[in-house]
Amino acid sequence: MKVNIYYGGRGLLDDPTSYVIDKMREVLAELRVEVERYNIYEHKNSISTLPQTMKDADGIILATTVEWLGIGGYMQQFLDACWLYGDKEKFSSTYMQPIVMSTTYGEREAEITLASAWEMLGGLPCGGLCGYVENLASFRMNHDYTVIIEKKAENLYRAISQKRKSLPNSNQAVKQSILRTQQLELTPQESEQLSKYAANDLYVKKQKEDIEELSSMFKDLLGQSKEDEDTAYLMELEAHFVPQENFSVNYLFMIDGKKKPLTIEVHNDEIQVHYGQGERVDVYTKLSPAVMDGIIQGRMTFQRAFMTGEMTAKGNLKNLKMLDQIFRFS
Repeated sequence: MKVNIYYGGRGLLDDPTSYVIDKMREVLAELRVEVERYNIYEHKNSISTLPQTMKDADGIILATTVEWLGIGGYMQQFLDACWLYGDKEKFSSTYMQPIVMSTTYGEREAEITLASAWEMLGGLPCGGLCGYVENLASFRMNHDYTVIIEKKAENLYRAISQKRKSLPNSNQAVKQSILRTQQLELTPQESEQLSKYAANDLYVKKQKEDIEELSSMFKDLLGQSKEDEDTAYLMELEAHFVPQENFSVNYLFMIDGKKKPLTIEVHNDEIQVHYGQGERVDVYTKLSPAVMDGIIQGRMTFQRAFMTGEMTAKGNLKNLKMLDQIFRFS
């Protein structure tokens, strides 16, 4: 059995989290568990590759210290890397125990944050440990606290060895139905390679320069003018407008690649369509030019784009549904 510890604190000598995970490491070693500790601050230039170190781990401990607010930047970057580059299939069989010690307020909220993040990644939860430490010396001398820490280490060992199951949780339901990311369909091997590229500052810098050069070249080739950009979709929307009685609403469309948002202001039988921020927004949407083109050409509806996740929206859903009533493209 192997357990990896990922420490998200700053490595201070008086950090109570370091004391807790050192104590847990001793207990796990007595149970013949191989333990490897990763100090995230030591890998701050290659955090995107850290999720690949979980390949041979049966369980992990995510440990951090609340010094003023939240789980801290290092731990947040590590969780972001897990979401972007980690092997989700591996996470689904990996137990995680959150350890959060605080020198201020907020240790319980931070523990919940770590547990929720791991569940959204598809991992297996395990009962964590959190506490407030005002004086590290008195904390270390308290025998009752030591027993609690040792019991938590034993619980992690039992959870992994017995392959404990847990009931379904709403975090997974939220992930499947709402939480969406624009990700490439990559194999775990490809994700690992991508994470190495992302950690290479010189490679990333060169890629950005190449992208800027290509963008400039294609803009010149296409002869795209500012006037063309500022009039895209305006005539189509106005031509297919169907007035609705006693209906007024303001829509704002954020279209990828457009410098300004597309604003649609409807008041009974009057419509104004222009690029720029309106005074009031009732429904905020975001979509790509390809999706907008599909809607304009009648191959897709606004409602279908929203339901499939190709268009995201915030605001009154009733007003969102009215888009297909006030614009008839088919």
